[in-house]
Amino acid sequence: MSDYARIADAIRFIASQVARQPTLDEIAAHVHLSPFHFQRLFSRWAGVTPKRYLQVLTLERAKALLQESRPLLEVADTLGLSSGSRLYDHFVQLEAVTPGEYKQRGAGLVIDHGVHDTPFGQAFVALTPRGVCNFSFLDEQAPKAPLAALAQSWPEAELREAPSRTQGVIHTMFDDSKTPDRPISLHVSGTNFQISVWRALLQIPPAKVVSYAQVASAVGNPKAARAVGLAVGANPVALMIPCHRVIQQNGKLGGYHWGETRKQAIHAWEAARYE
Repeated sequence: MSDYARIADAIRFIASQVARQPTLDEIAAHVHLSPFHFQRLFSRWAGVTPKRYLQVLTLERAKALLQESRPLLEVADTLGLSSGSRLYDHFVQLEAVTPGEYKQRGAGLVIDHGVHDTPFGQAFVALTPRGVCNFSFLDEQAPKAPLAALAQSWPEAELREAPSRTQGVIHTMFDDSKTPDRPISLHVSGTNFQISVWRALLQIPPAKVVSYAQVASAVGNPKAARAVGLAVGANPVALMIPCHRVIQQNGKLGGYHWGETRKQAIHAWEAARYE
């Protein structure tokens, strides 16, 4: 079993028992490790102890973060939603597919792709000459699904397996020892509304959260919270467009395309690094 698989199992157990705050011994027993080995594994992965993670999970903390986030998108709106945003100490720049490119369906385009290990399980990364066009977590039951979806989105493109080319994206995102020398560029296809939502998400700092309604207001359509939810769910680039930072108005995390357990894990991982 991989480290992340054990972590995910522990997170599911913690979430199911969060009201009574399970002990370290109980969590360790659930994942069939000694308390010593589990604490060492969890701290190495998250950068915090399981006890600190339990504090991160509380509904009260989520509600407090929502209160703090009220001015975040207002400031972003003043600055302009197309501006670059800090993420993992580097800039992310989003470039939308043009109508002309969309019509061509990827004709003449080479897209490199690869599968890599991350702190949140294996991820599929796809890269055009202009930027990352897909970042998806793999489902053990359907490991080829991201590649099939990529082929459907860009049917005329040449898809080339080239993990040596996509590995740099992983290093930039997760290697804390290196300072990126240039922004991460994203090259994504979406409707005008989806693009506006994704640009808004880029304004949310790590370890912060906003509600769907707040995003709707930020894109100039306060009544479109449901449509925002659909746009968030259609995000083709996990983590870099941080849809995991959008939660329900009541403070609950809500759904996530790649699973609520993974969303909880990402929140804990970010909180350990940025709070």
